Amino acid sequence: MAALRRKFGEDYQVVNTNRGATFSSAPVKKKRQRFVEKNGRCNVQHGNLGGETSRYLSDLFTTLVDLKWRWNLLIFILTYTIAWLVMASMWWIIAYIRGDLNHGHDASYTPCVANVYNFPSAFLFFIETEATIGYGYRYITEKCPEGIILFLFQSLLGSIVDAFLIGCMFIKMSQPKKRAETLMFSQDAVISQRDGKLCLMFRVGNLRNSHMVSAQIRCKLIKSRQTPEGEFLPLDQCELDVGFGTGADQLFLVSPLTICHEINPKSPFFDLSQRSLMNEQFEIVVILEGIVETTDLHQR
Repeated sequence: MAALRRKFGEDYQVVNTNRGATFSSAPVKKKRQRFVEKNGRCNVQHGNLGGETSRYLSDLFTTLVDLKWRWNLLIFILTYTIAWLVMASMWWIIAYIRGDLNHGHDASYTPCVANVYNFPSAFLFFIETEATIGYGYRYITEKCPEGIILFLFQSLLGSIVDAFLIGCMFIKMSQPKKRAETLMFSQDAVISQRDGKLCLMFRVGNLRNSHMVSAQIRCKLIKSRQTPEGEFLPLDQCELDVGFGTGADQLFLVSPLTICHEINPKSPFFDLSQRSLMNEQFEIVVILEGIVETTDLHQR
């Protein structure tokens, strides 16, 4: 096998000159775990929180919104099912204590709730009143003060449960996470010259016709470093200037745009060569913020 060593800057690449050869001697890079995935999901898990987990319960509404859809649907179904069964049981208990179950078909007897003979009929009465269906066959009579009090409690509890769970589901459905899938970033970033300056560049584009209002882009360089005092920072964050001073970070994203970071003496890439840049362990996180035109929701 004949091979040539072709020089690119400070690196050498083995080039195969045999047409029939199908293998490559270039080393395969091992895929490293990213700090932030391409879809925006952060690979960070909190552990050893101890008593801090109670803080999640104190902000229960936000905790439910942050849960996955399968857990939200499970909590939604269980909450309503348990509430229905408990309230139906209370109506059945009232009818049982008053003896209405024994006089279900007695026309001369005035029960607490008319036409409630057993637990299924009590359950149907609760559903009719809670869902404001009101078929008119089952109703509360005026000779049942405890039933009137329970009905008021049922109305208040139902309003609270509806506001909490339906509000949680609405906010979760209106989250613009799926909108982020139509914002495309280039697979690779390149370093090249533009206007006589060495720049790090990548592209971003919007696939939808709806615009991103007040779109702003930021870049964070995440890498480990050691301070002059000897402190080791495993995930140090450094801001990459993509036009903050000139206003170039404010995007009018109607067509694909090229984002440019000038490698000047203030850039963290200024002292890196081509070989050290390939071997350096770092990650660039791009943050695009804006408001979705159709829904007026903040997108990030």
